[in-house]
Amino acid sequence: MVKKESRAKIRVKKHKKIRNRFSGTAERPRLAVFRSNQHMYAQIIDDTAGNTLVAASTLEKDVKAELEKTNNVEAAAYLGTVIAKKALEKGIKEVVFDRGGFIYHGKIAALAEAAREAGLEF
Repeated sequence: MVKKESRAKIRVKKHKKIRNRFSGTAERPRLAVFRSNQHMYAQIIDDTAGNTLVAASTLEKDVKAELEKTNNVEAAAYLGTVIAKKALEKGIKEVVFDRGGFIYHGKIAALAEAAREAGLEF
């Protein structure tokens, strides 16, 4: 019988490998992305201080009001623009992108591209 690891365990293992390669600093914090079956979450984190500098998710009322669904590519793109605007208001221009072990495709790629277009550099 073939034993196969669950996709969630594989994602967590990938995320740990990614996190070993880089971390967020005060000059260049980390843009961490997580997606569940229903929502998407994005945070900009300074790992040296252990602080979340900026956060946005599809659970927020003003974000949710703009969206028809909270778990599709359009929602991800909108969340990317929201997190980028909040970051630029706080004076954050450069970040390191942490895809959270997810494949850079679909929703994750849409969020990243929208954040780039809104002014974040990574």
